[in-house]
Amino acid sequence: MPQRRRSRPVREPRPPPPRALSGAERDAILAELHHPRFVDLAPAEVYATLLDEGRYLGSLRTMYRVLAATQEARERRPQLRHVAPKPELLATRPNEVWSWDITKLLGPAKWTYYYLYVILDIFSRYVVGWMVAHQESAALAGRLIAATCVKQAIGPSQLTIHADRGSSMTAKPVALLLADLGVTRTHSRPHVSNDNPFSEAQFKTLKYRPEFPARFGSLEDARAFCQPFFTWYNTAHRHGGIGLLTPAMVHDGHAEVVRARRAEVLAAAYAAHPERFVRQPPQPPALPLAVWINPPPPSETPATLSGDTMDSPATSTIGSGSTISRGAAIWVPPATSHFPSPTRTSTAEALH
Repeated sequence: MPQRRRSRPVREPRPPPPRALSGAERDAILAELHHPRFVDLAPAEVYATLLDEGRYLGSLRTMYRVLAATQEARERRPQLRHVAPKPELLATRPNEVWSWDITKLLGPAKWTYYYLYVILDIFSRYVVGWMVAHQESAALAGRLIAATCVKQAIGPSQLTIHADRGSSMTAKPVALLLADLGVTRTHSRPHVSNDNPFSEAQFKTLKYRPEFPARFGSLEDARAFCQPFFTWYNTAHRHGGIGLLTPAMVHDGHAEVVRARRAEVLAAAYAAHPERFVRQPPQPPALPLAVWINPPPPSETPATLSGDTMDSPATSTIGSGSTISRGAAIWVPPATSHFPSPTRTSTAEALH
């Protein structure tokens, strides 16, 4: 027969140690910590104040134990909370708001990278400047931004440029350069991943292309890949966020002309076979009137822009960069060409 398990004897509660505070003493400590003059002070300050008054109720550690027993061991001091403001940026035309970022491209061996700098116009999705370099550097970023502003003829107080909080983006040389150029700078909030959606989406489009390699064999290899990709994206890719137009069409002011031609084609198709369009005659996709980074609630959106706003992330590209070290090439598109064809130039040719 199976043996019965013997029940363990019930242990009596452990008596409190002789050095422990009595219930009345613990209540006295808690009452003192709840006193209006101490309610927002740290236990260390309460302990020191009582000692200065000639009173000792218990050790500093005892005060923390008493607070922990009542679930009150937390921040007691009145402190100002520094909450980073949410950037709310509105673009209603090209060269009004730019977004820029840096991404890594895997090199030929483990722990080797090349760095792709991209400056993007959020309204047209046109990359006004890009560069590939051996390193991430505030000096490189400053030269790229300065050269791009010159190529796009940016005037004082015309442009806002947005970036995340990377070391190059928040560096003092870049901040001073933007101040000299009359460019307003904004940054994403700390630990918020979607405050720079346009640049992030552009990098995803780049890296999800079927021909994107697992690694680049050299810096020249990375540039050779980026040049045709950016040309294709700006001049051939029809973007869903800008009415299925290319970034070059929107950036160069040809969007309405292209849309009118599309409307003529659709009108001819409707005239030929109206029975195939049940509800209404077809219309080309509408052009957005405004592009937001973090749009405000609908009740706060300006009435003139709320009807056709757009805040979806997107991509765009073409190069107009500059650099100062280890041969990061500069790509400068013509400022007025409808379909720009990038040409590789030296740093001196691009900046002078």
